[in-house]
Amino acid sequence: MKKITSRWVSHQLTDEQKQERVKLGRENLAKFRNDSWRLCDTITGDETWIYHKQIGHKSSNTSWVNEGESLATIVHRSKFEPKNLFCILFKSNGPVLIHAVDNDETIDHISYIQNCLKSTVNETWKQRKSNDTKGIKLLHDNAGLHCHSDVINYLTEERINIMPHPPYSPNLAPCDY
Repeated sequence: MKKITSRWVSHQLTDEQKQERVKLGRENLAKFRNDSWRLCDTITGDETWIYHKQIGHKSSNTSWVNEGESLATIVHRSKFEPKNLFCILFKSNGPVLIHAVDNDETIDHISYIQNCLKSTVNETWKQRKSNDTKGIKLLHDNAGLHCHSDVINYLTEERINIMPHPPYSPNLAPCDY
């Protein structure tokens, strides 16, 4: 018998996607190592659903199976399970913004700018003596609202650099841990 843990894999990466992940990871690491970028100037974030009830942990999805047996079925949450959507942005010293999205609201590029990015810029101004966002980098995934031209234009106007994030790479963003 052997012990197997069931896992959900969101996307199978192609060789090109894997190479892009390595390339961007090395480029970003080199910028940090040669001190052209500082970790304290990096803001990262994402949207996440917080469920009202916890279903099981990874360890509860393990089972002992004999050779040739199939894995046990894993029960997932119902799509109607009570949950709340949050947009969370943070730096190395802690959260910069935790925005609870109203139940009847969705996050699009306009609400992302108004409710998340503007608040984050204002908070960054408060934390920095120069009232400037020069040198600040934002790491977020490639969701449509993050890549929208209005979002990119707003971040450019505020002099905030966007760190490259390869597609289907949630494990490269600290907020996904």
